[in-house]
Amino acid sequence: MEPFVIALDQGTTSSRAILFRRSGEIAARAQHPFRQIYPRPGWVEHDPMEIWTTTVRALTEAVDTAHIDPKAISAIGITNQRETTILWDRRTGTPVYNAIVWQCRRTAPLCDQLSARGLGETVREKTGLLIDAYFSGTKIRWILDNVPGVRERAERGELCAGTVDSWLIWNLTGGKAHVTDHSNASRTMLFNIHTLQWDEDLCRALEIPMTLLPRPCSNSEIYGTVAPGLPGLEDLAGIPICGSAGDQAAALFGQGCFAPGQAKNTYGTGCFTLMNVGAEPVVSRAGLVTSAAWTVGGKTTYALEGSVFNAGSAIQWLRDELGIIASAPECDRLAESVPDAGGVVLVPAFTGLGAPYWDMYARGTIVGLTRGSTRAHIARAVLDAIAFQVTDLVRAMNADAPCPITTLRVDGGASVSDIMMQTQADLLRLPVDRPDQVETTAFGAAALAGLAAGVWSDLSQLEGLRRSQHVFLPRRDEAACDADYRRWRRAVERSMRWEENEL
Repeated sequence: MEPFVIALDQGTTSSRAILFRRSGEIAARAQHPFRQIYPRPGWVEHDPMEIWTTTVRALTEAVDTAHIDPKAISAIGITNQRETTILWDRRTGTPVYNAIVWQCRRTAPLCDQLSARGLGETVREKTGLLIDAYFSGTKIRWILDNVPGVRERAERGELCAGTVDSWLIWNLTGGKAHVTDHSNASRTMLFNIHTLQWDEDLCRALEIPMTLLPRPCSNSEIYGTVAPGLPGLEDLAGIPICGSAGDQAAALFGQGCFAPGQAKNTYGTGCFTLMNVGAEPVVSRAGLVTSAAWTVGGKTTYALEGSVFNAGSAIQWLRDELGIIASAPECDRLAESVPDAGGVVLVPAFTGLGAPYWDMYARGTIVGLTRGSTRAHIARAVLDAIAFQVTDLVRAMNADAPCPITTLRVDGGASVSDIMMQTQADLLRLPVDRPDQVETTAFGAAALAGLAAGVWSDLSQLEGLRRSQHVFLPRRDEAACDADYRRWRRAVERSMRWEENEL
């Protein structure tokens, strides 16, 4: 019987399930969106129960669509939106509050307080991160401080806290496994990436009871099995859940970036550039962060990472808030109808700026508008902005890393845009390699699970499954690209600390 592996790809806007064959080909997939909740400006939440129910729906639909015997499914792997934080009742599984999403900026004042206390260098040395509202630790603290009765319940040991991987594994195992993997733990601001354990001093500084936290595990091992009697999942009972990685680490793994110096960028709701730096963490001096990318077979691989908060979400903004486009592909068609952005520059700092700027208070900005500016110019400016932000990350990475990036492997929904990938190659002066299998995040989770279950034997076998679909080479004049990039940096300066600038 041919073995299959399911990847649960729980993202920021939807929950997906993808069934992979041993060849790496997709046998079936299903996807279900869920609500985005914006209680206040800069706040972003999800309903944890919607995350769970849409995951179950996608999982059952993918299996039904494939028309296979569930006994042929060897393993389940999970990849997830990172940093998004949930607290729930250990006995009933009821969430105490909505999930606070990675994009949410509500804890920026708390981060300022922690920085003022001089914790920045300690956080950097132990976790590889910067103090920022992006990461999970301050989100846990906010729920403890602001939801009535929650801190008391936490101190009595009645609650669990975790990122979305922990929430899904806990539910899939019927509450038997409260775990997280090293890549997700690395994004909490509470995890020591050198010892691979929760850090007591940091938990104490953030006033977070350690009893809340899941057990850190490697990225490829059996965490538990699907519990019997779960509504909708009865036929899947007993299947091992044995692979887990945050979405960006999973994409790095799925792209086959197994050697130091290899790098990828994922174009999703945000943009995330990761570079494999090997068995020792690299301390960034250029505004990047360091994480444990994965632990497989007892060996931990570290990555340098730069994060852009708003990339594909800027295209969604054109569609949903401005009504300039009716669908995401229309953004490409509009952008291709003009030779360039006509001097328009958009900085999509809707929820602040991530690496390498790390300005929690920056806000979205459009400059260079004239009476002749059209919606096509704005669409082109959005695609350019995504490529500019990735250029910021790669330049910072090359300043930090022991060896420069020579090729950028790309994936994610927006990587299907030929015009944006060509712009990216022009700006970076590097080849941009788009794989034939663009579902690299999901495949990374499947590969980690499949390694644990014996579907694949080693990394070399996985590496051999990757095929390039198109390699974009630089074409545009370098001087013109440099001029555009300088204009971008001036626009970024306008967006940063905008309340302090004279308008």
